[in-house]
Amino acid sequence: MKPTPTLFTDTWAELGVDPAALPATGLAVHSPIDGTLLAHAPITTADAVDAANARAQAAFLRWREVPAPRRGELVRLLGEELRRHKAALGRLVSLEAGKIESEGLGEVQEMIDICDFAVGLSRQLHGLTIASERPEHRMMEQWHPLGAVAVITAFNFPVAVWAWNAALALVCGDPVLWKPSEKTPLTALAVQGLFERAARRFGPPAETDGLSQVLIGRADIGQRLAEDRRIALVSATGSTRMGRAVAPVVAARFGRLLLELGGNNAVIVAPSANLDLALRAIVFGAAGTAGQRCTTTRRLIVHESIQAALVERLTRAYASLPIGHPLAAGVLVGPLIDARSGAAMDAALAAARAEGGCILVGGEAVTVAGCEGGTYRRPALVEMPEQTPIVCEETFAPILYVLTYRDFAEAIALQNAVPQGLSSAVFTNDLREAEAFLGPSGSDCGIANVNLGTSGAEIGGAFGGEKDSGGGRESGSDAWKNYMRRATNTINRGLALPLAQGVRFDI
Repeated sequence: MKPTPTLFTDTWAELGVDPAALPATGLAVHSPIDGTLLAHAPITTADAVDAANARAQAAFLRWREVPAPRRGELVRLLGEELRRHKAALGRLVSLEAGKIESEGLGEVQEMIDICDFAVGLSRQLHGLTIASERPEHRMMEQWHPLGAVAVITAFNFPVAVWAWNAALALVCGDPVLWKPSEKTPLTALAVQGLFERAARRFGPPAETDGLSQVLIGRADIGQRLAEDRRIALVSATGSTRMGRAVAPVVAARFGRLLLELGGNNAVIVAPSANLDLALRAIVFGAAGTAGQRCTTTRRLIVHESIQAALVERLTRAYASLPIGHPLAAGVLVGPLIDARSGAAMDAALAAARAEGGCILVGGEAVTVAGCEGGTYRRPALVEMPEQTPIVCEETFAPILYVLTYRDFAEAIALQNAVPQGLSSAVFTNDLREAEAFLGPSGSDCGIANVNLGTSGAEIGGAFGGEKDSGGGRESGSDAWKNYMRRATNTINRGLALPLAQGVRFDI
């Protein structure tokens, strides 16, 4: 394995990004793999944020008049650039965010998939024709471009979440201002470079100027975007704490908001479940991405009759998980993003013990040769007597709390008895249990799965959750409507002027 700085330099060159994009000073970006300084990212000043917004506003006036299928062509070209540079961009995700190789590549594939989805969508931005109660009248709905969209992304999916938003926003006629996490700005700069390459292939620079811009810095940039009345939609992904800060600011100016926040996702395992299937889904859901997904499995609610058998198998699996350099062959668990995350995991485990929990396996720091500057932890499996306060919190680390239940209604009640409502799953071969879980009295989450885990959503379905998870929906299905405004139109082809509801107003 090459040293991290060499890997970064090689990857950056492979992506073909202009070296001038990386200044000698600025925001220092360290790899979670070993703490190595990768590069400095240019910090966007307050004046530069305002200038970028002005460019976006001018871009919107042009782009909204471009036919949607033509807008889709730009996204198609972006998808081609992502395909061409998938290996390098996936590696950069691993270097900057710590994901294992297959997950870094999978994130770029998600970007490619949403580009494909958006290209097809560019010819399907349908309205409705509605029957009018008035003679010789026709009603219809149209969808029009909304305006400039601010996209605020988190470190754990440093590029895919931008693509979910940007691909749809662009075909809907909206420019995008991207504020990436201060922990992962280099991947954003690389993607912007690929976008600019696609834009040059698309046409003259004047056509695409200002359609995609990256703003690098800390929370003050997100705050500035949230406050600006010119921003039509703020799409923010991150912690519930971040959402509580952004939402009132945008609401105060009656702006549109799309929030994708935290999760405290549970898997219910019923007596009839296929335990082989459940085991694989639980381990990936709880330990994948080192527990740093919003859809990570954080609670296991297992029937008392099979609890001992499943926990024994999970304990063995956890003890054997390969932990190490995320680009090394066979590794399944890479580093936490930083030491602060490791400290949060340690604190949560201490709280779990204080609340009567028993750590069955994991939780300890792991030393990885050559990566001593990274924060590595063995995923922890913790048996809890009940759903205590720490279980109801989201700790962004690989901790799985094990709870037991007796009847299915109790399991669903436990599943729903947390503030978050993002993803959920049940493993059962009982049709009634499966249907109850998916029904109105079942899971209260935005995502509810049967016989697969909580993590790993496809782009075809709208992604998001309820309660403290924000209520937003990104990516597939009809999520495109977030990025457009709806107009109801009525056309009178006659010579009379009948009023709705039989109202008479003769003059």
